[in-house]
Amino acid sequence: MDVNPSSKPLQRPVVSIVGRSNVGKTTFLVKLIEELKGRGYRVGTIKHYQHEFEIDQPGKDSWRHAQAGSDVSVIAAPHKVALVQKLDQELPLARVLALMLPTDIVLTEGYKGADRPKIEVFRKAHSDQLVSRPEELIAIVTDQPFDLPVPQFALDDAAGVADLIVRSFLDSDMTGSGDGRCGEQCLE
Repeated sequence: MDVNPSSKPLQRPVVSIVGRSNVGKTTFLVKLIEELKGRGYRVGTIKHYQHEFEIDQPGKDSWRHAQAGSDVSVIAAPHKVALVQKLDQELPLARVLALMLPTDIVLTEGYKGADRPKIEVFRKAHSDQLVSRPEELIAIVTDQPFDLPVPQFALDDAAGVADLIVRSFLDSDMTGSGDGRCGEQCLE
């Protein structure tokens, strides 16, 4: 299944939402997705998960296919498609991105180690230090101010972060030149 039929690689910004466990990354990301969708952008997301997972339900046909040994299972419906593929090792983020249909932006949850611009969600009740290096960050979503030269937003300010993302990555030619910090690094 070729989900990117163009011979030209997609050039879309990829921004990672990172932070420690249970700080509210998913909650914030859901609000950010809703904010960007409300502005008319096509948003793709990738959740990086460190453990095994099962999206099929035991007993369902696609689950039974996988249990019988299928190396790749695709569940296709009129308005959705899901691909489950057994792997010997984790795919790099670039390979995962290549599986996706075109969107205006891809937001990842996780991928702390990837070379992508990061927005860190931080709660002082969970830690006293960031997981990211300051030079990796384009913003911090936090309940505590940091003495760092990056924009900082309240935990509920998805609109403010969306404004930053639009200015930095989605305005004009979509090269991430809006704030001078991204360039090719943010593109797939």
